[in-house]
Amino acid sequence: MQQFKVIICVLLCCFVSCNSEKDKEWKKGTFYEYFSSGRQGIEAGGARRIEITTPSGNFNVWIKDFGHNPAVKVLLLHGGPGGTHEYFECMESFLPREGIELIYYDQLGSFNSDHPQDTSLWNTGRFVEEVEQVRQALRLDRDNFYLLGHSWGGILAIEYALKYQAHLKGLIISNMMASGPAYGKYADEVLSRDINPVALDSIRLLEKNNDTQNPRYMQLLIPEFYEKHICRIPHDRWPEPLLRSFSRFNQEIYNIMQGPSEFGITGRLENWDRSGDLKNITVPSLVIGAKYDTMDPEYLKWMASAFPAGSWLYCPNGSHMCMYDDQEIYMNGLIDFIKKTDLASGKKNAKK
Repeated sequence: MQQFKVIICVLLCCFVSCNSEKDKEWKKGTFYEYFSSGRQGIEAGGARRIEITTPSGNFNVWIKDFGHNPAVKVLLLHGGPGGTHEYFECMESFLPREGIELIYYDQLGSFNSDHPQDTSLWNTGRFVEEVEQVRQALRLDRDNFYLLGHSWGGILAIEYALKYQAHLKGLIISNMMASGPAYGKYADEVLSRDINPVALDSIRLLEKNNDTQNPRYMQLLIPEFYEKHICRIPHDRWPEPLLRSFSRFNQEIYNIMQGPSEFGITGRLENWDRSGDLKNITVPSLVIGAKYDTMDPEYLKWMASAFPAGSWLYCPNGSHMCMYDDQEIYMNGLIDFIKKTDLASGKKNAKK
């Protein structure tokens, strides 16, 4: 009987030891490390507020980390101006399994961040300095920092890269032309011709009368424009993060910088044009466009060639939100660019 007890004890010790070793082995794995933030104190799922300095005082902007990878961190610049990070949530289904860290960020004036009333803050240069302050707070640098700007976020990303590309590992411009006038021309000569003439006349009249808050405006835009060029999914079946993001839009900032019309830019960004400056951005850069986009895909293809280290990703079934309506091509292309850039960076560092 005593001998039997000894055998049981030995077996139990082996079982515990074995499980302990497996636990240690599992904790060294990529999955465990990806979801280990390394931060001290009370955890809040990666969400926190960062204080920034502006000409009108100090304010807080909201950010949220998803995952952890010291070498690959993607800061997401949402569209608008005045949009929110939420429509990027679809990336959680793709990038984490590749070990890519996502950083959500609501720009100043957007839903989760502070809403100052000083309208002089809504200018591109001030937003660039905001992004730089966020970068510093997050300790991002050229060894890990990828910047992805979508739509208006693409304008902001281009402007940031022109001033601060020394801090970047890679740049992604998603669905944004480098010229406000060129976009306006495309909207007027191409996009408007894809709309029923009677509906277009009604849309133009509402815009002329500054009556874009009229429910009729969206009733016309949704079938004639949004379902054709923003997201090619029936509006009543749009993904929840996309609907949530649109419902929390800061229209005031949008109207000041973009203008109230969906056809071109008439606000402070009206004459913005960096077409001739793309040659000065030398970091690896990916331009993403789509066949049915609000942005001219041929111009976007040219942009990719204008960057010294540019790449082009075309979504043949997509529109402005091709991360949803041409999702597989968009996500695979984005991941491929990040992986190749990371690999090339590793080889470059190894030669030093």
